[in-house]
Amino acid sequence: MTTFLKFVHLATIAIWSGGLIVLPFLFWQRRGLAGPNLDRLHRMTRFVYVALTSPAAFIAIGSGTALIFLQATFREWFTLKMLLVGVMVMLHVLAGLAAMRVFAPDGRFGLRSCVALTGIYLVLIVAIIWVALAKPAINSRQVAGDLFQPGALAPRLRHIFGVTNTPMP
Repeated sequence: MTTFLKFVHLATIAIWSGGLIVLPFLFWQRRGLAGPNLDRLHRMTRFVYVALTSPAAFIAIGSGTALIFLQATFREWFTLKMLLVGVMVMLHVLAGLAAMRVFAPDGRFGLRSCVALTGIYLVLIVAIIWVALAKPAINSRQVAGDLFQPGALAPRLRHIFGVTNTPMP
């Protein structure tokens, strides 16, 4: 079962990553198009985002979550990987929002935006792959000190947000 889930996880990560890398290029193709060509590009972009990339992301996250519990992966490097995956999810949502704006009647997506977003995706994907393969030794005591001790988060939150009162019915 674990081998099958790993295969599914890796395959869907590849589809998800590939879709995210190609989306900025599809957005950039919007420039100067009108009529049937614009409609065709819009349909293709929606297909890549809605029918390929988003389901692959959903299955990658689901199979990865199952693997967490099957393999009991609870190490510091894994926390870093999950943080990077969270950023990837947020950038996935950003791509969906960009698609809505790019294909609005006055929408545009410049070359600088295309290069920047593609670069961010590539750096993030390579970072996730590196963390997953290298499994770097991270000492959480040096990074966060007492943060992982029971009850250590409450004083920090009070310092950030101040004293808050929970309303009582």
